[in-house]
Amino acid sequence: MRSARVDYITGRFMIVHKNGGPNAEPDSAYAAGNEEETNPSILSLVVKDGMLRRRQDTDDKIVKGWSIRVFEDKNPIVTMAEDNEYGKEPLANQPIYGHHLVVVASPDTGKELSTIDVEQWSNVLVVVQDRLRWLNMQKGVAYVAIYADHDKALHGTVKMHPHLNIVSFKTVPPTIKDEMRSYQKSQEKMGICPTCYFIGSDGKDRIILKTESFVSYCPWSPSYPLEFSITPRRHSTSFAKITQKEIEDLALMMRAMLGGLVEITQDVPYSIVFHLAGEKRASRVLHWHVSVYPATKRWSGMERGFGIHLNDLSPEDAARMLRAACKKELVGLIGIE
Repeated sequence: MRSARVDYITGRFMIVHKNGGPNAEPDSAYAAGNEEETNPSILSLVVKDGMLRRRQDTDDKIVKGWSIRVFEDKNPIVTMAEDNEYGKEPLANQPIYGHHLVVVASPDTGKELSTIDVEQWSNVLVVVQDRLRWLNMQKGVAYVAIYADHDKALHGTVKMHPHLNIVSFKTVPPTIKDEMRSYQKSQEKMGICPTCYFIGSDGKDRIILKTESFVSYCPWSPSYPLEFSITPRRHSTSFAKITQKEIEDLALMMRAMLGGLVEITQDVPYSIVFHLAGEKRASRVLHWHVSVYPATKRWSGMERGFGIHLNDLSPEDAARMLRAACKKELVGLIGIE
């Protein structure tokens, strides 16, 4: 069984995960017609009579004509194999028991996360929320990580099939722990959630777009020049509890922001990461958000060795660039001339 090595000084996790191993499915396996190349689906959404129907593969039948498909990754970061061995400090390690699900966002090989339509994005977010709720009910799940990577060089393909990863862990990842502590500290010091403070009275030059329920903005101290986040406008600590109307609004924001980003950067690699508090460690402090990290520059030794980021674009200038491109994308999506 794989295990996570835990650095006894920094608490950083490291997992040896060999991409493209003998059991890993190629990216093309995610396309319609190649279902036998992946594990069986545990959820397939099929449009029938104008309605979405829930289906799943069985031993004798593979669901065809799906719109969204969910299955266990063949080369998972975590595993369901039973193993309770722990290594002792200073060479500490712990088992990485859990699920690694792949959510294929479209059957169409010509689509990307920046080009699927708003309704499809909405359905994807419904599925992600559904799987998040299910995983949070499973024994031994402390945290569910939701993310997507768009990097054609990493995948070795001209076209990347749009998909997201959902990975459950027995412990809360170090970055999320740090973020929860920071939110708690800021709230105790300021008497208000720092994100709510930002939305209400600070950083207007860094705000990109606002919809009815969400706001997108460039952070004060980003890791990358065009990094941005999307967060609820009202204080919200649980993505699992947002309404269908809010999901539809988030889908519009995601599509507009990614479309605008790609318009500016073309095919730059980027990652989408959901920053959520662990549902079983309920926190009214962490204002959940989705962060997008466009890797428009290589990190230097300053970033890698010291955690000091050198960006050639201020967040305010980045917000102006993104605002122009993403607003144009949003106007096109909602059909305003």
